[in-house]
Amino acid sequence: MKTHDFYFDLPPELIAQTPLERRDGSRLLVLDKSTGAVEHRHFYDLPEYLHPGDCLILNNSRVLPARLLGHRLPGGGACEILLLIDRGDNVWECLVRPGKKLRKGARVSFGDGELTAEIVEELPDGNRLVRFEYEGIFLEVLERLGKMPLPPYIKEELQDQERYQTVYSKVNGSAAAPTAGLHFTQELLERVQTMGVKVGYVTLHVGLGTFRPVKEEEITDHAMHSEYCVIPQETAELINETRKNGGRVICVGTTSCRTLESHAAEDGTMTASAGWTDIFIYPGYRFKVTDALITNFHLPESTLIMLVSALAGREHILNAYRQAVEERYRFFSFGDAMFIH
Repeated sequence: MKTHDFYFDLPPELIAQTPLERRDGSRLLVLDKSTGAVEHRHFYDLPEYLHPGDCLILNNSRVLPARLLGHRLPGGGACEILLLIDRGDNVWECLVRPGKKLRKGARVSFGDGELTAEIVEELPDGNRLVRFEYEGIFLEVLERLGKMPLPPYIKEELQDQERYQTVYSKVNGSAAAPTAGLHFTQELLERVQTMGVKVGYVTLHVGLGTFRPVKEEEITDHAMHSEYCVIPQETAELINETRKNGGRVICVGTTSCRTLESHAAEDGTMTASAGWTDIFIYPGYRFKVTDALITNFHLPESTLIMLVSALAGREHILNAYRQAVEERYRFFSFGDAMFIH
């Protein structure tokens, strides 16, 4: 299968630059994965498509304000460091700019010296290992000095940082939001639970590899990025119980889907687990546990459009995307949503 098989034409003005005022006011394209039939609704209509006995699986990872703007010591030139992975002992794997100036041994200051950093190693892929020095608690320092690491296609400054967090975000660690969950409000979650839909949580810390384009012509030649994920015991039990009783397992976001599919047994049974996943789901994949998916609209030729094509069929997905473009849906992180069932 070729990467270009997953191309669609997207007018740039359809890329949402800011979130809507009302989280659940976004539009919802409902796609029947067996027939390809499409309905145009709003996200607050989602409960109409859920049944008592279903379960929703949400990713409760929280985005770190991981973008740090500072200046080099002693010269004072502006620079930027983006935290990717906590390697322990105050050392993080990071992206840095400008790379030519931030070689091993370079030092950087943020916030009038409240936080300082030293480049301790240059990695083969161009990332850096950076050691930070500060007083107090690192996450509190980050909350004061860091900015949200918005995706490269969003050019507008975010006014309210919480709008790039889900209302149920809990566990710090992501470099990007699990954006399908941005549409949920506490009221909507309470509404579906009152209906008899159970809600369970997993944690997958989203890496920036999620935005990495597929550059190989054959999709099977693409090296998938790794992300850390956790399935708690109570969530594993909830999924097993839902399946035993004939309910559907509905993943909120490709991150929840990849977490479950990485750790499910061949028969779909779940056990509590934690670890790194580099699962790459594309057409031909047999889903073990995911029955339905709530997701945003994805970039052309991305691993994520390949994942939804595996669930609903490439033709159904590309047809739904064509309709979404015609109907002027908003795309990507702050855009509208799909429910594939």
